[in-house]
Amino acid sequence: MEKDKVPQDQSNLTKNNVKELLYATDENGNYTTTLSTGWEPKTIALSNSIDEINERIADAKQQVLNGEASPIVYFMEVNKMDLTILSSYVGFWKWRVKRHFKPSVFAALSDKILQKYADTFEISIEELKNSITK
Repeated sequence: MEKDKVPQDQSNLTKNNVKELLYATDENGNYTTTLSTGWEPKTIALSNSIDEINERIADAKQQVLNGEASPIVYFMEVNKMDLTILSSYVGFWKWRVKRHFKPSVFAALSDKILQKYADTFEISIEELKNSITK
């Protein structure tokens, strides 16, 4: 793309007065860097992704409030993790982490295990247990 044709559409970057560094060709055909405030298709894709993440967080919170899942599920979503990533962070097998998603199993977890989750989510054990209220 030529430097003078780099998109300058309104985006989330514009709100914070931030610009994205892109590569483009100058008038001599050489690659150079230039700044862009955004590109509409990229903005739409990012917005859709953020909306989906927020929806997953809300669903996880509702599952916890309904007693269908443990707070681990909620904090996993808030931290944009999946089962594989979370299990690698806490050092447990995936099947074991998935088992901890059950409220009855979560309630019986030792402080040592809860501390691994709390450290991963950068919260206290108390927050892990009690931060989601009705």
